[in-house]
Amino acid sequence: MKKIPITNLRPGLTFSAPVYIEGNNLLVPAGVAIRKKDIERLQSWGVDMVQTEGEALGLVAEQKKQDAAARAADQTPAAARKEESVSGAAETPSVKKAASNTLSLTEVQENKGAYRSYLDLIERLDAVFTNIASGVSVETRSIDDITARMIQAIRDQRDSFIGYILGGEVAGHETAKSSVNAAILSALIAQEMKLPNHKVMVIITGALLHDVGMFRLPREILDKKGGLSDAEFQRMQAHPLYTHKIVSKELLYPEEVGIIVLQHHERWDGEGYPRRISGTAIDMGARIVSVADAFEAMVSQKSYRNSMMGYQAMKNLLSDNSRRFDPDVLKAFIQTMGIYPIGSIILLNNGALARVVEVHGNAPLRPKIRILVDEFGNVFKQDEGDILDLLTEKSLFIAKAVDPKELAKKYTRESQ
Repeated sequence: MKKIPITNLRPGLTFSAPVYIEGNNLLVPAGVAIRKKDIERLQSWGVDMVQTEGEALGLVAEQKKQDAAARAADQTPAAARKEESVSGAAETPSVKKAASNTLSLTEVQENKGAYRSYLDLIERLDAVFTNIASGVSVETRSIDDITARMIQAIRDQRDSFIGYILGGEVAGHETAKSSVNAAILSALIAQEMKLPNHKVMVIITGALLHDVGMFRLPREILDKKGGLSDAEFQRMQAHPLYTHKIVSKELLYPEEVGIIVLQHHERWDGEGYPRRISGTAIDMGARIVSVADAFEAMVSQKSYRNSMMGYQAMKNLLSDNSRRFDPDVLKAFIQTMGIYPIGSIILLNNGALARVVEVHGNAPLRPKIRILVDEFGNVFKQDEGDILDLLTEKSLFIAKAVDPKELAKKYTRESQ
């Protein structure tokens, strides 16, 4: 395994073998270009070296064009970064501090193990998906390894992972990210329902693979911005069948995994697809993945709509009235996530802003919070605001949830 100083890395550089951080932590798969963001992340973590068994293949074509343009303008990437930092200096310190406290959990936690673990899961799954989409044979142990890593990571870093899901912290790898998020949420529900460890691992595997049948659909359907025609919609509804075939026939997983991916779009009222089964006839794992997948879809940024706040997504689930979802599964999800999920920004009745840091399953409207901006307008650093438990602070209550994006716009206007 060769060690490469990160000073030798450039955006757009590719290698013939995967590049790793600290042994087994994947930075990029073979043939995937290193991004500027990857290099900046390594610098923020204090990582000096990466490792690979491969050879540098050179820059991707688009990056070569950008570098040529930069040289023509006598402006290196480092100089460009310097100009960017200078242009951002117009914000007042208080605005920058408040915005960082309320809007970007990753800016504070990016150098911690939780973020590395979360990103590693996404990139490992993305490498699996790349092979499935390309028709390359995939060994199930690579997927089983992701499942095992996820179980351990949820045990150690549960709250951080929920924050990353709600914050949309990772750009790119959209299918893999969505599947990892759905698997994390599915695991939390299964654990809340006290399912045995074997069943939890089966459900995680099913959640990771629940949408791989999408790779068998035409790109024009997947990338279409407007509404689908009836014929296109029917093709889209066939993806659980494609997924089941991949999981059972190509990956050779047992039917307990196959039934999850086949039934995760069935509905409690029998109006789902592909077989319109209902109620307890739907596999329990599929019922769990259905709730997790729906919540993840609502809080994630999509090409055709903006993401939804965790609180609003939870309200949408609560209004289901036993149409799509098993009420017991939904109850377990609310107990583990709360009405205001961890990471939610909320406004208190005294005018203070806070972030939810812990939820109480038996009192979902009274979470534990950390003050970000107090009732007097004092802004606190990420870990310096008081922690209050609304179970004991009887005079305080949540007035409303605050959309972080709207808050960002507010701070931007005030800084201009």
